[in-house]
Amino acid sequence: MLLRDLGEWELLKRLAIYAPPGQLDDDAALLVERAGRTLVVNTDVLVEGLHFSDATMGPADLGWRAAAANLSDLAAMGCQQVVGLTVGMVAPGDTPWAWVEGVYSGLSEALVRYGGVLLGGDCSGGAQRLLAVTALGHLGRGAIRRGDGRPGDALLSTGPHGLSRLGLALLLQELPVQSGAAMIPALAERAVRAHRRPRPRLDAVAALAVSQPPHCPWRVGGTDSSDGLLAAVAAIARTSGCQALLQRGALPLDAAMAGLPEAENWCLSGGEDFELVLALAPVWAQALVQVLPGASLIGELRATEAGTTPATSVLWQDSDQPVTGSEGWCHYTKKAAPEDGLQ
Repeated sequence: MLLRDLGEWELLKRLAIYAPPGQLDDDAALLVERAGRTLVVNTDVLVEGLHFSDATMGPADLGWRAAAANLSDLAAMGCQQVVGLTVGMVAPGDTPWAWVEGVYSGLSEALVRYGGVLLGGDCSGGAQRLLAVTALGHLGRGAIRRGDGRPGDALLSTGPHGLSRLGLALLLQELPVQSGAAMIPALAERAVRAHRRPRPRLDAVAALAVSQPPHCPWRVGGTDSSDGLLAAVAAIARTSGCQALLQRGALPLDAAMAGLPEAENWCLSGGEDFELVLALAPVWAQALVQVLPGASLIGELRATEAGTTPATSVLWQDSDQPVTGSEGWCHYTKKAAPEDGLQ
């Protein structure tokens, strides 16, 4: 049996027998320190030709994205305070120092912006450039887990989706001529920045704490949308044992993108927007929308119906029809990613 035959989800399922129950359900791990604080730990690997390319970003942007992707996973677990990062780098011997300097400059910029320090790491020669980043942070008021959604919860997005995919399309010059010609300069600038310099939503975790109603216990289902909005919603629904109902008219889409024929698909499946998708008690979700600019309600969770399969875990609320689209990038399969294998 080869990895490409198993796919990423089956691989993780098989690896889960080597960890405590539930430990591999999310993108980061929780470790309780002696002082009573909970340490959040996450590791991501970025491989040249699969996750990044010189065609779409410079080394400083790559360093920022490498940090932001890991910090986003910390936020998705409920972390408010960043401790720092460790970085392992593999690169061929003919890699210019200027490239390495740029990567670490971008990493440092992100740490200055969001907190934490470079804690250490390692480097090695190799045939292909690769970054392995581990992020550590401290949990805020409570954990956010994919499996903590419940029937009746409201689904909420902390911001718009599809901008990063639009930015990638602009950088690769893959938009149809008529769409590119009609592109608003401000939208194009937002989209390229969203792709190159994503924001980890640590601020949304702070807003969750501020908006928590006094009578609501801390129970937040959620994940980040690095693999796409649809993938995030499906992961919450599947892990929580629920179905998700999305409101087509409430998709979190930048208003200036609405005229693009690709808008809905990129909103659902474009990926790499690094927003949080949350499942909350409706009263809490309404309160969070009031204090977090850009947040919006996009649907709800309901009890799973008999005969439901993973393919029907996300439905349109107005028709009960499955939401179609890619559920994000999956490693070890032959499925193509937006950037000819880059995701």
